[in-house]
Amino acid sequence: MAATIIVAVRFRFKNGPQLRDTYTMKRLLEMVGATVHYENNIMDIDTSGCDTPIAPYDLVKTMRASFYVLGPLLSRFNYAEVSLPGGCAWGPRPVDYHLQAMETLGANVDLTDGMIIAKGKLKGAQINFEQSSVGATGNALMAAVNSEGTTIIKNAAQEPEIEALCDFLEKMGSSIEGIGTSEITIVGKMKLHADIEYSVIPDRIEAGTFLIAGASTFGDVTVKNVFPGHLDILLKYLTLAGFKLDVQHNSIRISPSQNYANPVDMITEIYPGFPTDLQAQWMALMAIASGCSRITEKIYTDRFTHIAELTRFGAKIQLSDNKAEIQGISKLKGAPVMSTDIRASASLIIAALTAEGKSSISRIYHIDRGYDHIEDKFHLIGAKIKRIRE
Repeated sequence: MAATIIVAVRFRFKNGPQLRDTYTMKRLLEMVGATVHYENNIMDIDTSGCDTPIAPYDLVKTMRASFYVLGPLLSRFNYAEVSLPGGCAWGPRPVDYHLQAMETLGANVDLTDGMIIAKGKLKGAQINFEQSSVGATGNALMAAVNSEGTTIIKNAAQEPEIEALCDFLEKMGSSIEGIGTSEITIVGKMKLHADIEYSVIPDRIEAGTFLIAGASTFGDVTVKNVFPGHLDILLKYLTLAGFKLDVQHNSIRISPSQNYANPVDMITEIYPGFPTDLQAQWMALMAIASGCSRITEKIYTDRFTHIAELTRFGAKIQLSDNKAEIQGISKLKGAPVMSTDIRASASLIIAALTAEGKSSISRIYHIDRGYDHIEDKFHLIGAKIKRIRE
């Protein structure tokens, strides 16, 4: 959605998820001057009227991904005012890499009253990321496609979402090499295409959440319309935990091969390693494993707000620095708990489904930021789950 700002044409997205974050980005595009119509998972965007290269604090504070408009605004207008981001409540996630990339491409970047003000005509350059970053790689890609000359991004993120962004930018007329690798080359000044249609890739984190939920409840669950290759590492870990998997071209079926889950140590890493966005869900599964397991968080080292809530179910978890030790127990107990971020919310739902008795989860607006009607999908596989309006 952010990339549509780059050129003044019409776009149609299919398979778009109905998330709070989707609507936040819709509002942001409209503030920039785009016309956006969204219905039945199809979104039509016309960016020909974009004329306001500003992303205000009121929107960016609610969703970190709003910061991704920095590169597109610079690409189109050679100017951008974007608020420093907010989003989930855990951990500092600096935007230094984003800003360094813009400066490397020739932008002058200043901070005034909490707003990043970047301006200047961009030129191709070599961008060397000290650490791989999905957001910074995306911003650099979107800034570079309209720059003068060739840009090389080294230590680029290799996540499927970056591959999808590259594919979309190519549909827009960009020339990109090295897609899916750690070195991406972009030849600037795209050849513009009109009326672009694109189908959004399946959400590997949502798919992984339902697979872990199936494992945690020892159910027989088939997740459809997925790209199994995006979930290779999770499938490996689920197999180690003692579950059977039937992997087809675009579906994954999980079922138990025993009446307990094996404890499996896990370390989060950049793709293709175990995703940090499935760490909380994996912890919920390990909370009922038949022994002790350890989780090491190497991406966002303080992403553990869910531990306090999981212990309300009776989970036995000890945290030291960025390492959690989980002593599995046979059964969790239902409890009232509170969502703290998107993926923590998913872990609490999983724990509640495995627990004896009734549980309630408050502050569920976090869930709706990352999951499209999650309770309806859980109904399909037998969960007794209900949304209550307060």
